[in-house]
Parts: sequence; structure tokens; C-alpha cells
Amino acid sequence: MKDVEIEIQVRVENVQPLVELLAKEGELVLDDHQKDEYYTPVHRDYFATKPTDEWLRVRESGANSITYKNWHHDKDGKSNHCDEYETTVGDVEQVRNIFKVLDIKPIITVDKHRRSWNHGEYEVSIDEIAELGSFVEVEYKARGKVDPAAVTAEMVAYLKTVGVGKIERNFVGYPYMLLYGTEDFFQEV
Repeated sequence: MKDVEIEIQVRVENVQPLVELLAKEGELVLDDHQKDEYYTPVHRDYFATKPTDEWLRVRESGANSITYKNWHHDKDGKSNHCDEYETTVGDVEQVRNIFKVLDIKPIITVDKHRRSWNHGEYEVSIDEIAELGSFVEVEYKARGKVDPAAVTAEMVAYLKTVGVGKIERNFVGYPYMLLYGTEDFFQEV
């Protein structure tokens, strides 16, 4: 399962029980301000497809990176996993220069504060997104052959067991919500 990411991104009614559980049982692995810049090639607009199938992101943070994601959607346009290729970047400005020469243009920037914990088979992140508010991401960290839909159901059950109240899943991601609004992109799970 190398280079496959299985995660959910949700709004929860009450994040406090999750924060308390993670503080007691989890391992804090990140507390960082991140600036994620999303790009698209001019000749192939990733944002023309709804829902978006591909992301190309440059992240400025404590550990700069570049990431490409190709999302796999079911017949209803929902996604449980993606192919993910990511590596660290030493000089973000040089990446921007390379993109400019290659005619890869910036689309949107997501400004966030992220705290992440390892807890069991998951990395759980609490994100504060400028202009959008608070979200929780749960990513499956174990490796091996698994069914992404089953793992996704387990992650939702994990949050329900913690007692976060109403859970609304976002199937489009932060950049898409910043570009097009938020309300049509959530489904209660």
C-alpha cells in the first residue's frame, strides 16, 4: 500500500472529547502553521473536474514539501483514498520558479494551524483553517492490503466512539471549499 493514503476530513459537533483522548493516550507529533499552495498545469486544469481528481500542493511549514494526489472516486463521486506522492523540498521559492517556467499556475492558498497525534493505527489532526474554521482529519497509518471503504468506516466509528457528536464528512478538501463555498460539500456520517 505504499503511496496510498486513506483519510477522512470532517467537521464535528464537539472536538473536546477527542482532544482530551489524544492528550491522554496519543503522541503529539506536530504543532505547526502550514501554508498550502495548490497549483494546476495550464494545459490540464485540475479544478475543472468536480469533484477534483488531482491535487498538486506545495506546503510551507516546519518541513516544506511537494505533494501530488490522485483521488479515486466511487460511482457517487465520493472518495475513500488516493495515490499520494510526496517529498520534502528545500527551497519553496525555487519550486515556484520551476512551476512558472513549466506553466503550472497557483490557484488557491490554504492557511492553517495543524496539531497532529499518533493514536493507534491513525494519525489524527485538528486543523484551524483561515476563513473555514475547525476540522478533524483521521488518516490510516498502518500498511498492508486493506479495503479503503472498510478502513473509512472504521475511522468514522472511531470518532463516534470518542463521543464527538454529529460528524459531517467533507469529500472535496479545503482548497475546493475556499474556492466554491462549504455547505454543499458535507454529508452527515
